Amino acid sequence: MIIPAIDIINGQCVRLTQGDYDQKKVYNANPLEVAQQFEAAGVTRLHLVDLDGAKAKHIVNHKVLEKIATHTGLQIDFGGGLKSHEDVRIAFDSGASQITGGTVAVKNREMFLEWLEEYGSEKIILGADVRNAQIAVGGWQEQTSLDLFDFLQFFVGKGIQYVICTDISKDGMMQGPAFELYGQILTQFPSLKLIASGGVSNNEDIRRLEEMDLYGVIVGKAIYEGKVDI
Repeated sequence: MIIPAIDIINGQCVRLTQGDYDQKKVYNANPLEVAQQFEAAGVTRLHLVDLDGAKAKHIVNHKVLEKIATHTGLQIDFGGGLKSHEDVRIAFDSGASQITGGTVAVKNREMFLEWLEEYGSEKIILGADVRNAQIAVGGWQEQTSLDLFDFLQFFVGKGIQYVICTDISKDGMMQGPAFELYGQILTQFPSLKLIASGGVSNNEDIRRLEEMDLYGVIVGKAIYEGKVDI
């Protein structure tokens, strides 16, 4: 499954490099236009990230989500700044098909598990952002000592089906994804619907991930820079 990414700052479609807000590039002032282009190319899913929300620690760009959900048929997975029951309710009310929780799954496990119970494992994606196989949170600004595999083990035990795993060192570098890491995850958790994120640089990367039997791949900068032709 090819899942293009749209990252939002100030209502605009941007990309960061390795999560650094100072390394921001605006690709389009109109995210809806970008989403419609993806849909026209045959894409069915979209990964929409509220970077303002990630910084503010609450949902900010839900109007952008609502606009894309209303004017396209894309299945949208929405993340960034979802820290409360109210944030998640707003995301689903605004048209998200799924939401991704990363930081909250570390900082407030109970709440994340309540979301899982309330909305079901089809709608809640676990975001596992890693640096040296340890989880990073808060828009990648904060490194924890939490081991990725322990983290996954816990939530798989609670019924999580979908995981987006981003190797931060690869993100926005367009030097290839973390193939080895994804291989290790699938060996340990073969039934997981694992979505790769970060580092995709060309069509060959995508083919290789498909051969490894990953569920999907999120592609951002490589599309905007013309390295991957949707």
